[in-house]
Amino acid sequence: MAHDIVGVRAQFPALKSGWAQFDGPGGTQTPQPVIDAVAEALTGPLSNRGLGTLGERNAEACVDDARRAMADLLGAEPSGIVFGRSATQLTYDFSRTLARTWSPGDEVVVTRLDHDANIRPWIQAAEAVGAVVRWADFDPESGELTPQHIEARLSDRTRLVAVTAASNLIGTRPDVPAIAALAHERGALLYVDGVHYTAHAAVDLARLGADFFICSPYKFLGPHLGVLASRPELLGTLRPDKLLPSPDVVPERFELGTLPYELLAGTRAAVDFLAGMDPGARGTRRERLLTSLGSLEHHEDALRRRIEEGLSRLPGITVHSRAAERTPTLLLTFEGRSTVDAYRYLADRAVAAPSGAFYALEASRRLGLGDAGGLRIGLAPYTNEEDVDRLLEGLADFLRTAP
Repeated sequence: MAHDIVGVRAQFPALKSGWAQFDGPGGTQTPQPVIDAVAEALTGPLSNRGLGTLGERNAEACVDDARRAMADLLGAEPSGIVFGRSATQLTYDFSRTLARTWSPGDEVVVTRLDHDANIRPWIQAAEAVGAVVRWADFDPESGELTPQHIEARLSDRTRLVAVTAASNLIGTRPDVPAIAALAHERGALLYVDGVHYTAHAAVDLARLGADFFICSPYKFLGPHLGVLASRPELLGTLRPDKLLPSPDVVPERFELGTLPYELLAGTRAAVDFLAGMDPGARGTRRERLLTSLGSLEHHEDALRRRIEEGLSRLPGITVHSRAAERTPTLLLTFEGRSTVDAYRYLADRAVAAPSGAFYALEASRRLGLGDAGGLRIGLAPYTNEEDVDRLLEGLADFLRTAP
């Protein structure tokens, strides 16, 4: 396996700026094939979906191709892929729909590790129907969220467990299959936030045991969009609010209004790009994705270790990303120094590493960082060793400056 870092980087116009981009967890840069796919769709002809005119057929192809691509990426069925404006919007939609099946006294489990988009919608949906919210903690010292943390909050009244597949703040990757087994033993559904996870690992819906899996293409080289994957038969049991003349079949019954065809074209192109990052990948698109994403994990893990080794030689830095299984995402704080100052110092040197809690407020507070969070370093498929060395040199220079 070999991640083609030189070939990959050559496809990103944004890298011509000279910046070292460590802000991937907030949204990656866009490769030229994705840009071209969006432009091609927009230059059409393009119309509402149908089978009559060329514009109608082009729109239909954008949707069908994107569903098949996302199904290949997530190990799902095309008819189980739902598109929306964002992961947050889709989670709100599904929280309201699922809450209709709950009764007063039913229970929903959320975790302190999650992004607020996989917490607040469930809290608000539970409040609306009189359901009870149970909080699962994580260990702030190790960063670990274990199946036992979830198990302690389950009961025979648990209807849904919402958990992240990877923390966007500190990178922790909980044991989702084990959590799924515990939830299913209690008859509960599992809703998995895979927004951060999908950018760094191969996804298999069945292996994870997720009843619902949410992700965002703009976190893995695509356009701004939200995607939910589920089993078509499960989606068929849910009745969301919809317009009377809009389709009532699965998955279209969950997609409100006209879909952004050009963004779907870009999403298909992003999946194809991911599948081609390892030149040695062969077979179906799903098989090539598994190979390329395996190569990417190896590449990113090597760079993460390089960063961690470099940070260990710098004084006064606390690394809050400590879980045994984690994405290449590091959260730092500095003794007696502001992470905002570090962010600004690096930005002056064309190194993008932002500071904040990044909507993971519960996790940041549990770590003792309040709402301020820390400096987040995130790797992406285009990150190389030179970027890492510039980052480490910039942090070393920052620590030598007067507070």
